[in-house]
Amino acid sequence: MLDWICFILLCIYFSAFTYITLYCLLQLNLLYHYSKNLRHFKKEHEQVAHHDEDLPFVTVQLPLFNELYVAERLIDNIVQMDYPKDKYEIHVLDDSTDETVQICKKKVEEYLALGYNIRHITRTERSGFKAGALKEATREAKGEFIAIFDADFLPRKDFLRRTIPHFNNPEVGVVQTRWEHINQNYSLLTRLQAIQLNVHFTIEQLGRRAAGCLLQFNGTAGVWRKKAIEDAGGWESDTLTEDLDLSYRAQLQGYKIVFLERIGAPAELPSEMNGLKSQQFRWQKGGAESARKLIPTILKSDLSPLQKFHGVGHLLSSSVFLSIFLSGMISVPLMIMLPRTELNMTYFTIFQIGFLIIGLVFFVGNRRAELEKPLWKILFKFIILFPVFLALSMGLSLHNSIAVIQGLRGKKSPFIRTPKFNIKDFADSLKRKKYLGFKLNWIIIAEGLMALYFIAALYMGLFYGYKGFVPFHAMLAIGFGSIFYFSVRDLSLK
Repeated sequence: MLDWICFILLCIYFSAFTYITLYCLLQLNLLYHYSKNLRHFKKEHEQVAHHDEDLPFVTVQLPLFNELYVAERLIDNIVQMDYPKDKYEIHVLDDSTDETVQICKKKVEEYLALGYNIRHITRTERSGFKAGALKEATREAKGEFIAIFDADFLPRKDFLRRTIPHFNNPEVGVVQTRWEHINQNYSLLTRLQAIQLNVHFTIEQLGRRAAGCLLQFNGTAGVWRKKAIEDAGGWESDTLTEDLDLSYRAQLQGYKIVFLERIGAPAELPSEMNGLKSQQFRWQKGGAESARKLIPTILKSDLSPLQKFHGVGHLLSSSVFLSIFLSGMISVPLMIMLPRTELNMTYFTIFQIGFLIIGLVFFVGNRRAELEKPLWKILFKFIILFPVFLALSMGLSLHNSIAVIQGLRGKKSPFIRTPKFNIKDFADSLKRKKYLGFKLNWIIIAEGLMALYFIAALYMGLFYGYKGFVPFHAMLAIGFGSIFYFSVRDLSLK
């Protein structure tokens, strides 16, 4: 009986690590395509529109909901675009229910008086959340192209002049740019977020493009061809990642997405743990919802086997957290039972290859994101921060697994935006800021219990000699303990 239980646990453990390793191999494949084709894409960034008479009309959409601290900053930034006043309009899509409405109204009136083509668009009912606001606003957009910026973004003046020329190719439906980080050095939390996002906005996006695979519009800091939105069926609110959903539907209609790695749009990272967790929940659940919605269509499409494989892998990438959580939970009883069997765990060392691959991918991605810095500084910082990043990612596995399961099951939940607080450096404080309404919940308590679970496993491993699991359990204990600590600590900011 014991052998059978151990065998079942081993099968689940093996399956979970196989999935993680497959995810890592897909990342390695993207790194290969990225490195192989990097020179090919360098010349693209030299395209800049210089002649005003040739520029098309553009609509700039700014979807907002209760962004008291950054709304004014955003509007002030957008009106400074180096683009002819008569060739672009600004639509402030304001679904706010607080003082943000008055702030936006005042700013819009101020710039209207200065001759800018700007509108303050409000809705009486916030149906469909961000997707609903964009869907309604697209009907009123006069531009052939639509640029979208979330509340915390501060694009540079030449953004439109450097992105619009890429639409000279009629097959291009979207131009997406790289996110930069205004407050990357604010805290350990923001530094770790930057590590992950830097990989997405280098290796993943450009790697998929280089391989001819499907990639995504990231919801902001990009420009759409209006016709591409319409041909793809428009914005839909049946997933929490309306951007991923629409970008895949547009590509299945034959449109292409151009990702420009060297054109950056500065933005603000979540500055506290519970805000980060709400963002992660939306992204992971939305990815699972999009997988449930789009994978059947992808498999039936005329895409190549490589495109289908990467497309399905991309949409299911959030499920890696479920594999991490399962492997962690099962590893403890497995550790206790294995000495009583004749099973050999040596073969499982092959899965360490996955961690080496991820380390390589993340180092290259972060090196590419900070080319202006000396290599030794990047390497030193990476050696210090990457293990911490891995531990905290493991600590988020319970929270994100719940999001994935809900998404795959089709359980619906409202779109909860991540509030931003105009945080830039150490001098800025989150104390007593509005929107910090997070409360202690069962997930936070469970994360604390998980920390104790893996601390006990670590003790057993050291005391009884089960040393093969010690590094894994140490990472999990640190990860869950850190997530629990920061979650509880940040509850006191209100």
